[in-house]
Amino acid sequence: MRVLAFDVYGTLVDVHGIRDVVEPFLGAKSSSLLVRWREKTVEYAFRRGLMQNYVEFSECSRQALEYANAELKAGLTDQAKQELLDAQLRLPAFSDVVAALPLLSNQKNYCVAFSNGTRVAVEKILRFANLIGFFSEIISVDEVRTFKPSPAVYTFLLRRVAREARSVWLISSNGWDVIGAKSAGLRAVWVRRDPDQVLDPWGIEPDVIVRDLTECARSFDEFDAR
Repeated sequence: MRVLAFDVYGTLVDVHGIRDVVEPFLGAKSSSLLVRWREKTVEYAFRRGLMQNYVEFSECSRQALEYANAELKAGLTDQAKQELLDAQLRLPAFSDVVAALPLLSNQKNYCVAFSNGTRVAVEKILRFANLIGFFSEIISVDEVRTFKPSPAVYTFLLRRVAREARSVWLISSNGWDVIGAKSAGLRAVWVRRDPDQVLDPWGIEPDVIVRDLTECARSFDEFDAR
């Protein structure tokens, strides 16, 4: 049985899917704030990992929102910022995820959610998105107190699922996550949701590139048919 370890933010749920919450506060600046907020959240996680100065991912998100608010001169009130942070637990699932997970969570695959978010936060997100029932476990970096793409995180995943690296597949829309997993010896599927997205030219390539999880399910069917 292979293990499918699904990244959550940006792979299963849309991190930009809360525009209806943001627009009443920011109007035309909504898209810019969502993009910058996400960029800084990931950057802060990377930096804290390197510094060995861990905080929960939600704190990276809070500080990133403060930064984006200041940089864009958005003028968000404390109440508005809290509403946006609360909305991060109510992210919508991508439509292809809803269709594909029943196909992927079968007797040939052991599916886990594998995230920079805490277990509590990820469980809330998956429950809201009606995805929780497709996963046997939630595996959070919080238990090792660092973030993807640290090798320690992927090693922890392997210990938790008690499998050799070659039987564990990371499924992620984040190129840096894919490269991190491949560097640690895992297999990886890159869900390239944006056709203009470019993978870092490090000479480390995903095993499979797909447009969405429906195509991912077909790819595994093809593997099994060989």
